[in-house]
Amino acid sequence: MPSLDIFHDDAFSVTGLTAAINQPQEGQAQPTRLDALFEEEGITTTSVFIEREHDTLSLVPAADRGAPGDPTSGAKRDLIPFSTIHLPTTGTIMADEVQGIRAFGSETELETVQARVDKRLEKMRKRLDATIRYQRFGAVTGKVYDANGSRVLLDLHSRFGIQEQTHEFGFSVAEAKLLQMINDAKRKSEDVVGGTGIITGWLGLAGRNWFDAMTNHDTVMKAYERWNEGDFLRQGAGKNFGFGGVMWEEFYGKVGNITFIDPDVAYLIPIGIDGLFITRFAPANYMDTVNTEGLPYYASQELMRHNKGVDLEAQSNPLSLVTMPRAIIKLTKK
Repeated sequence: MPSLDIFHDDAFSVTGLTAAINQPQEGQAQPTRLDALFEEEGITTTSVFIEREHDTLSLVPAADRGAPGDPTSGAKRDLIPFSTIHLPTTGTIMADEVQGIRAFGSETELETVQARVDKRLEKMRKRLDATIRYQRFGAVTGKVYDANGSRVLLDLHSRFGIQEQTHEFGFSVAEAKLLQMINDAKRKSEDVVGGTGIITGWLGLAGRNWFDAMTNHDTVMKAYERWNEGDFLRQGAGKNFGFGGVMWEEFYGKVGNITFIDPDVAYLIPIGIDGLFITRFAPANYMDTVNTEGLPYYASQELMRHNKGVDLEAQSNPLSLVTMPRAIIKLTKK
């Protein structure tokens, strides 16, 4: 049977454990539609600077040949700093757990202990994944909250010095022009994106009540009366459906008693703009990892006092941002 000395093996070094926790589990679920929006990259520092240009375009007036041209001024720029968020979680493996392990079949004792550690790391990673997803949705809404759902870690609108864009949908009015309301909301976003990229699609993440109001509106019902011989009306919208050039999805993220989205709102999101949604990972605060390119997850272990067991730590140091927050339109209902 193994002793705690087995944790001196390279497999349990920071490098070994970090490699293990970053390795996707076999059969792991595909990223959610929300996660897929965000471009991930490692950084070597704990801060990210977003460059903002205060610039507008104007037309060039005609002039006689040889006359002075109309001057084009350079853009006014400033740098807005953002700090990554430190997310540590801990666990323990007691001496009795290790000393009671026997090698099974062709497995060595090392492989058996590794499997026990990997299982613990997998649970820790799932908590980190849920927290990162929670922060990503917070970035979409403009406010990133701590795990308690009340303390604001980051207010994007305040940091950028801008106001959130909203658009009201009159679901209570039967003759409301739903397609027009969708197009009006899109145009608000398009005006912000401008020439920075080409919008290739739209995603609407909706709370439960907003989603129900949308799917039960007469305009949507009539649009789908003949679609697939009325299958939409017989089966319901499920969790997502396309309408008005937008893929609408009921978004119901919840961890414990913390819900991700207000049930009465939705968010209209432009798709296809490079750099609009970013997640940056800073390195862990270990001697082995500082000033190296950050990874999504880190793990380490050290012996407890009196050799009673091993302390495990897993951590992530992410920063998720929407670099043009006013391109996200908050949709309300009345």
